[in-house]
Amino acid sequence: MGHPAPISQPSGTSTAAPRLRDRLTIPVLASGGILMAVMQTVVVPLLPDLPRLTHASAATVSWMVTATLLSGAVLTPVLGRAGDMYGKRRVLTAALGLMTVGSVMCALSSDIGVLIVARALQGAAASVVPLSISILRDELPPERRGSAVALMSSTVGIGAALGLPLAALVIQYADWHTMFWLTSALGALGVAATWWAVRESPVREPGRFDVLGTLGLAAGLVCLLLGVSQGGQWGWGSPRILGLFLAAVAVLALWWWQQLRTERPLVDLRMVTRPRVGLSHVAALLTGFAFYANSLVTAQLVQAPKATGYGLGLSIVSTGLCLLPGGVTMLLFSPLSARISAARGPRVTLALGAAVIACGYAVRIADSRDLWMIILGATVVATGTTLAYSALPTLILRAVPAAQTASANGVNVLMRTIGQAVSSAAVAAVLVHHSSPVGGVPVPTLHGYLLAFAMAGAIALVACAAALSIPGDGPSGDTRRAGAATRGARDEAMEGA
Repeated sequence: MGHPAPISQPSGTSTAAPRLRDRLTIPVLASGGILMAVMQTVVVPLLPDLPRLTHASAATVSWMVTATLLSGAVLTPVLGRAGDMYGKRRVLTAALGLMTVGSVMCALSSDIGVLIVARALQGAAASVVPLSISILRDELPPERRGSAVALMSSTVGIGAALGLPLAALVIQYADWHTMFWLTSALGALGVAATWWAVRESPVREPGRFDVLGTLGLAAGLVCLLLGVSQGGQWGWGSPRILGLFLAAVAVLALWWWQQLRTERPLVDLRMVTRPRVGLSHVAALLTGFAFYANSLVTAQLVQAPKATGYGLGLSIVSTGLCLLPGGVTMLLFSPLSARISAARGPRVTLALGAAVIACGYAVRIADSRDLWMIILGATVVATGTTLAYSALPTLILRAVPAAQTASANGVNVLMRTIGQAVSSAAVAAVLVHHSSPVGGVPVPTLHGYLLAFAMAGAIALVACAAALSIPGDGPSGDTRRAGAATRGARDEAMEGA
């Protein structure tokens, strides 16, 4: 006896929610990436006022940035590996949760110690992008994967461009804790949306978690990045900095030896040393260096006092608006990056992006006095960054097994982070060396800014050369398999006819 007709209505309703979740997977993951970048950026406008607000020294306050950098660098490959082993959605949700907890702590406290710990917790969000890219590989068909990965990669620049003016506006018109309450609410929404809309990936790599490798990598990276980030303040030749660099070399050498002898290592170094993977990591480091100089130098340049002869004396809100076109460009150009990668391969897209970054710095060198030229140059650099950052994860996805995508992309993001840290130190060193007093305060000269642009442009050209050195890549294995399946189905249909 057949079921009554009304039974079909609940059945249709039960499948509607999964279909809606599938449609929301990409927007939810992309919003998580944007939120991560916003969270990392919002503290920047606060830095000049935080010593007064927290009753702490400027050196202590700077740890609100350093703590996020260090924890993010350490946790990105670690959480990537955990995602491959225990479930990517589970680890992604945990990372967003730690970011939200850190934001709530910032909203509730003005104690500098609590704020530094909170910012360290927020560094866990650096793993959001590699974990999300790995989920997209597992869940999306090949024809949708390229554009989704490109969009996910661009969220870093989009969020950074949105975070600066947003934070400046909140700080200007409300108590600074309001900004962290706002990001707390957005973080909680992101956690709930991720848990509801994102499926848990079935692709796992079983094994025991490499605790010793994790501790070794953490110790080595902390020594390395702490030395890089504090070198300008403590003195590059000081015993503390030299000791940190020597410790980093020793610890990372021992870690490398240990990883090669571990059955289930935290980072598969044999895979890292393959040309397609290793050169992609080198290009990521160089691209991170070239990209980060754009934001650092542009913000300082347009805020320089008019008494310098070149500065525009803009407020922090106006500065954020100058960087906003770059964020919009990254959103608009991510589909183009996917199309270029599909047609020519991500290696070509990466090389093209690095070349465009170099062209952007050429524009900056040609004219850094007129506001429209400054915005144009910064936007060109952002466009090149979109192409490069969108191609890097695609290169990794094509070069590593599906079960290792989160950890491999985590290492790639780590290399970008190291590049950004080195860029920050190098730009600071150049600007400090080329400064002159204005109103009794040392201010970088225009020549110093132009040297910083030239340095970043040269690094971008080296990144272009590194990209062209990557062994050629045609269509991905997934694309070939999908094409073969399509051809097989067509042949069977023709035989049946």
